Amino acid sequence: MRTLFGTDGIRGKAHRYPLDPPTVFALGEALAHRLRPSPTILLGMDTRESGPEIAIALSAGIMAGGGKATFIGIVPTPAVAYLCRTSDAAAGISISASHNPFDDNGVKIFGHDGMKLPDAVEEEIEDELGALRRDDVQIPFVELSPSYELTRKYEDFLAGGVAPNALNGMRVVLDTGNGAAYEIARDVFLRAGAKVQVINDKPNGLNINENAGALHPERLAKVVRKSKAELGVAFDGDADRAIFVDDWGNVRDGDEIIYLWAQKLRAEGKLEPPVVVTTVMSNYGFEQQLRQDGIELVRAPVGDKYVLEKMLERQAILGGEQSGHIIDLTVHTTGDGIHTALVFGELLARAGRPFSQLKTFPPMPQVLLNQEVASKPPLESLPRYQAALAEAERELGGEGRVLVRYSGTENKVRVMVEGPNEEATGRIAEHLRIVLKDEIK
Repeated sequence: MRTLFGTDGIRGKAHRYPLDPPTVFALGEALAHRLRPSPTILLGMDTRESGPEIAIALSAGIMAGGGKATFIGIVPTPAVAYLCRTSDAAAGISISASHNPFDDNGVKIFGHDGMKLPDAVEEEIEDELGALRRDDVQIPFVELSPSYELTRKYEDFLAGGVAPNALNGMRVVLDTGNGAAYEIARDVFLRAGAKVQVINDKPNGLNINENAGALHPERLAKVVRKSKAELGVAFDGDADRAIFVDDWGNVRDGDEIIYLWAQKLRAEGKLEPPVVVTTVMSNYGFEQQLRQDGIELVRAPVGDKYVLEKMLERQAILGGEQSGHIIDLTVHTTGDGIHTALVFGELLARAGRPFSQLKTFPPMPQVLLNQEVASKPPLESLPRYQAALAEAERELGGEGRVLVRYSGTENKVRVMVEGPNEEATGRIAEHLRIVLKDEIK
């Protein structure tokens, strides 16, 4: 049973357990032991102030375990996955807490195949980590020298994902959320021929995701409209996801981008089999429209690693999450916000119509609420919540759905309700949130 690893690696408050130096050192040592003999392990990080401390402790632990740590520098998480599978590295680690505030951080581990480690392997690493960890460990200083050669290799991969000059003259606004994409995104969009304006690209270690990026596209929408841009893209802290804004300033989520991408692939005869994989969070209206179009939607648990597993099982080439993680399995093994943005920019350029005129599907009203919790008891053990859930399902009468789950990366319970109208949907979701707030102590 994993206790440290969640749905997306290890997350927590920076400088505290399990991201304190002794634990991180033991993690590096345990990983090197599992990959022996003499494994090379790549390290990349986002712009959080705690990143170097974690990178030094990991590097020292890897060396103590008989491995070699190669520091890439500040790069998106998908850069680590790509560089791992295209080199002789045995594993890669991204130091990031994705969309979380700066005082959080995390560790995401990829195998040589560029895929996140299976749950069973994470359990084995946890077991050895517990045996190795010592509070009195002396962690030697390790010089972090970025590998610009590896960064350029990743940029070349991104640029090669679209035709030369594919975005010729397109006016694009990028919101890098003061995160890992703050330099790379601009560079590759310029290489693709776009006219680029970048906002939130001044990271200081503390402002990552702060009213910026994929979770806060409001400023991006205003800038897109004011500058008369054709496309806006907001990345999260580690740039594995992208949220889009059209030329009218409308926010377009991952469901819509996946839908338009699937239609493009089908028109080109490339969507074989005609299957798209998303998560349980994707809008039911999306599923209905795909079904009408002759495309099957397969749902996976939340987490891009689970989407990938289902894609491989069903041999699907396209999948992702409503939150903007999109996996293009023809070239990648994980969500990559910059790749997604470039490919969609090329799709838009070839469409010959403004983004706002590209229609997708009528969404079913959906409300998502988050409630902080101090613990995570099994939902089926909460009698008041179970009674409220039964009442909600009776009220929806089969014309909607309720999905309640604990976050795998934060101490939160997430309540998602879809229903026939916004008033009923919002009321049901809020009632469930209040019940859970009161019942979970």
